[in-house]
Amino acid sequence: MKYLIFGNGYLGNKFKKFLGNEARISNADIGNIEEVRRVLKKEKPKVIINCAGRTGRPNIDWCEDNKEETMYSNVVGPLVLAKACSENNVFMVHIGSGCIYQGDNNGKGFTEEDVPDLKDIPSFYSLTKFMSEYILKKFPILQCRLRMPVDNEKNPRNFITKITTYKKVINEKNSITVIDDLIKTTIELAKRKKTGIYNITNKGEITHKEILEKYKELVDKNFKYTIIKTKDLKTKAGRSNCVLNTDKLRKEGVELLDIHQSIENILKSYK
Repeated sequence: MKYLIFGNGYLGNKFKKFLGNEARISNADIGNIEEVRRVLKKEKPKVIINCAGRTGRPNIDWCEDNKEETMYSNVVGPLVLAKACSENNVFMVHIGSGCIYQGDNNGKGFTEEDVPDLKDIPSFYSLTKFMSEYILKKFPILQCRLRMPVDNEKNPRNFITKITTYKKVINEKNSITVIDDLIKTTIELAKRKKTGIYNITNKGEITHKEILEKYKELVDKNFKYTIIKTKDLKTKAGRSNCVLNTDKLRKEGVELLDIHQSIENILKSYK
């Protein structure tokens, strides 16, 4: 067994399916260092992939009311894993998020080096993702940022599934991550022992309306929705809508398929 995956949820199981017998999923409490140490000693992985964390159910509004649990999973847990991996000489991969920004950075997209303006961080969930990322980047750890994950299987964590259950949606441009591309790219970077932060999103940007119109065309011609202004969104926590820059990833020789073509391919399969 080469890979040990922490987090038995949507992403963790996607990684396990891709890696097959090379990987195992651990249900250990990532905030409990003794428990993590025992698991590492028993499994002896070469690489750990941290997919654990709190995103809230049904959405990140949950994190606003459960700050202690969110902080424990999204900040304390990753730092505990980093310490245990360092002690055991295990390479660590942390799956992070680009939801710490707003906008498109004047058309350039946000790079891995851009520090977000704290007043623009829209939610407690986003704040915890920024906090863990900012600390972890001081250590030889690979951090892979994703944005609004999509794939061809219906799942509450799949952005396509999510927005097609809403009668009212906003219409903002965003970077999007195709899960298959995330997994393949993450494993390739891990094999190269790359460290630091990488934005792993597909080429280009897309709006909610573009996705939903393509959904109507390819999946359900009778699908109906209403566009509302972002300021009229009735949620406890603000939502991040942003575009990430992927120049750093391209310098590694990795250029992911344009998101418009990817969405079309996914929806043909999704149907």
